[in-house]
Amino acid sequence: MPDVMLPGQERFVAPIAQTPLEATGTVDESQSPESQWVVAWKSLRSNWIFWVSVAILTFVAVMIAFPGLFTDIDPNKAELSRSLEPPSPGHIAGFDKQGHDVFSRTIHGARASVTVGILCTLVVAILGTITGAVAGFYGGVVDTLVSRIADMFFAIPLLLGAIVGLSVVDNRFPERGYWGSISAVVFALAAFGWPQVTRIARGAVLEVKNLEFIDAARAIGASPLRNLMRHVIPNALPPVIVVSTVSLGIFIVAEATLSFLGIGLPYGIVSWGNDIAAAQPLVRSGNRLGVMFWPATALMITALGFILLGDAVSDALDPKRKNNR
Repeated sequence: MPDVMLPGQERFVAPIAQTPLEATGTVDESQSPESQWVVAWKSLRSNWIFWVSVAILTFVAVMIAFPGLFTDIDPNKAELSRSLEPPSPGHIAGFDKQGHDVFSRTIHGARASVTVGILCTLVVAILGTITGAVAGFYGGVVDTLVSRIADMFFAIPLLLGAIVGLSVVDNRFPERGYWGSISAVVFALAAFGWPQVTRIARGAVLEVKNLEFIDAARAIGASPLRNLMRHVIPNALPPVIVVSTVSLGIFIVAEATLSFLGIGLPYGIVSWGNDIAAAQPLVRSGNRLGVMFWPATALMITALGFILLGDAVSDALDPKRKNNR
């Protein structure tokens, strides 16, 4: 039965010349696809928290690299005749009990404290990423062995383990020098800080290794080791980067705590922890609280800078976290 079009049912059909087929379903290929790192950088640039942390950490970096821009006073120069003098022209923070310039020691103390934090974070991130990636990717006996070892270290509190480790090192090697002392603190903290990164890396690898592009790489002949190094680890790094950034500030505070307890860096090394420890009696007596205020404030601001950076990086690498706030 032929179709009969009733009045009011007429349809307009455009001529084929007005609807070119080549324009239907086309994809713009003029721009290359963006990686997750490019997308994360665009997110960071629009986050004010990121720029606040960058400003803080840039100032700290300049203070570490060029302390002469802020003070030309030797931080180890002690004048007992000026013990506990209040601030004066040229000495805006006054002097501590030994006659050291407080402002000079605060500026120069950044180098040792931040160096410990950075080196400790690098060791923890590398060790934790390798162990977590191997455990999560190969599974089986390897996963069980690495996980149980990590659990044993994870059960020991960070500071307690570092205190015991440094006490042993102090008894065996009392004279370690500058880099020897820093290395001892770094490895004492790293020895008990890596399990957290291992757990995070393992979980990220378990999630990534079952994705389609990993199966595709395996199908075209990629070996397990190549798959792990070229595809799995790079795509499992975002959560590791986030926790490492936050941990950097934590390790700086941990070094200050160990030095405050007298088992971190020797007093001959200028650091914020040593200066806070030296000012402890003044706080109890209520005399010259500013001696502790300067290094403690510098420590607080630096740790805050790294924590804010970690928060911004977390938002950039994990959009779901930002949207759930």
